[in-house]
Amino acid sequence: MDWLYVMMPIAGVKIFWPGLVILGVGVGVIGGFFGMGGAWMVTPGLNILGFPMAFAIGTDIAHIAGKSLISTMRHGKFGNVDYKLGLVMLVGTIVGFEVGAQMVMWLERIGKVDQYVRYLYLVLLALIAWMVFADVAKKRRKDREALAAGKEVDKLSTGLELHKALHKIKIPPMMHFKEAQIYVSFWVPVFVSFATGWAAGILGIGGGLIRMPALIYLVGCPTHVAVGTDLFEVMISGLYGAGTYTYKGRTELVAVMIMLCGAAVGAQIGTVATKYIKGYGIRIAFGICVIGCFISIVLKLLAKGVPAHGDLFDGTATVLILGLVAAMTLYIMVRMFAGAKQELAMKKAKAQTQPAS
Repeated sequence: MDWLYVMMPIAGVKIFWPGLVILGVGVGVIGGFFGMGGAWMVTPGLNILGFPMAFAIGTDIAHIAGKSLISTMRHGKFGNVDYKLGLVMLVGTIVGFEVGAQMVMWLERIGKVDQYVRYLYLVLLALIAWMVFADVAKKRRKDREALAAGKEVDKLSTGLELHKALHKIKIPPMMHFKEAQIYVSFWVPVFVSFATGWAAGILGIGGGLIRMPALIYLVGCPTHVAVGTDLFEVMISGLYGAGTYTYKGRTELVAVMIMLCGAAVGAQIGTVATKYIKGYGIRIAFGICVIGCFISIVLKLLAKGVPAHGDLFDGTATVLILGLVAAMTLYIMVRMFAGAKQELAMKKAKAQTQPAS
């Protein structure tokens, strides 16, 4: 079975290459759908496949840029990208990213990068999962109360409305963002982008894991605009991150090329799927992915903490992360084809009812 493994010349480890293909295609679909690079799944996924954590971070960031460029172009055609908001957030993103990347280099020197990054991932994933499902639960409660009172359900309402508190901040300059439909202080998106840029640098993610929910819950963007604008930011931070990690010698280009071949196709599918799956459908699927990723990292930690059963925990973590990517990819594709079929049927019925000219 040696043919299933390929030597990574820079990292010096043998990697199960079909795992890289699954990650590339799957995360291309998932990234285009959720509006993020998918690194929140790929970095731990690469680490589980055998990459040292610093190489997993650098390699993943390098493959983010090209895939996110493709997805951003597609979302731009749908009017889902607020380029003005994305450019404003660029200020905090780059500063925060470099701070995070320097922290990774320091943790690697003292031999703590794997341990600290994994624990930080767990805290972050738990927080985001809570926020997503608390939002869904509160939204459903609002809908039930509206129906009980005989009122029409507001399809645009949300559960958590943390952005309303931040919108009260009136520190100049104040800015209007057309596609996002918000009027907010310049400093709100800059602060959010600094935090997500720092996370991108230290965790090896494009920042989308935090930025997409942050754009929804803290900045106040509609879900579909948060998806497109976040991809625009992921593309920029990915380009910067690829350069800085390659300069630091922590990017495995062979793995990047394998994943990009699949990701280029997958990103097209995921982006088109957002046309048929909207709002809370995206949020619920996102929350399920976060929980699955959380469990896989716990299993990896157990493998180190309980060496007698290390192989079992490692194997389960690998199956879980790859299975999660495959299952979510299949779900998105099925929903996309079902939506496209329904749309074509509606167009056909409409054409048949129109009188001939």
